[in-house]
Amino acid sequence: MRTGGTEDLGRIVMVVPTYNEAENLPWIVGRLRVTQPDVDVLVVDDGSPDGTGAIADDLAAADPAVQVVHRTTKAGLGAAYLHGFSVALAAGYDVIGEMDADGSHQPEQLGRLLDALHDADLVIGSRWVPGGSVVNWPLRRELLSRGGNLYVRLLLGVQVRDATAGFRLFRRATLEKIDLESVESTGYVFQTDMVTRALAAGLTVREVPIEFVERVRGDSKMSGAVAAESLRRITRWGVRERTAQLRRKLRG
Repeated sequence: MRTGGTEDLGRIVMVVPTYNEAENLPWIVGRLRVTQPDVDVLVVDDGSPDGTGAIADDLAAADPAVQVVHRTTKAGLGAAYLHGFSVALAAGYDVIGEMDADGSHQPEQLGRLLDALHDADLVIGSRWVPGGSVVNWPLRRELLSRGGNLYVRLLLGVQVRDATAGFRLFRRATLEKIDLESVESTGYVFQTDMVTRALAAGLTVREVPIEFVERVRGDSKMSGAVAAESLRRITRWGVRERTAQLRRKLRG
């Protein structure tokens, strides 16, 4: 059984978007570099006013495996990832991953995702498959996440249990087939968008269980307004897809 081996996966980079993560970034990058020394790090900072960008520059100056992209405005999680993906693709990486900077995604569990990528196109670290869990979440937030993912499955017709998860690995060919230039999602709904695009392209998506740990430092970027906007957008996608299915059925 493989145990996080990367030798046959090619060059790997984890894209880490940041906004006001000065307390967390050195801690999480350090853990990642110790746990997976063959994996590079690309920090994408959205002009953090707390000095996160300067801290990222210091990390990059001390470690050639760490790179930094500075953005001037906070344009949303999806926009930061799309920018990071384009930089990573241009740099020739074979595997491009996502993870949060706040410690909720544990670098020590990245090996599980690497193992699964050997026979998948996209791997998701999932909270809601058997063996997955969350730590220090109030019941309300857990119900919101579980309910949101159930809504995604029912409305969009996907079988992924945790379509909103942000701990992921993409093969280069997966991102190329998805056509990133056509992706318009900039907020948290970006995660669901990428899953549905991968499945629509006939690609293999696998989920592996992870333990998701709620941040202990800094403020969460998730809010009720952000969640509501995600649900509105998913509803529009679902209605559009169901309408298209009905039209195809009537024509057929």
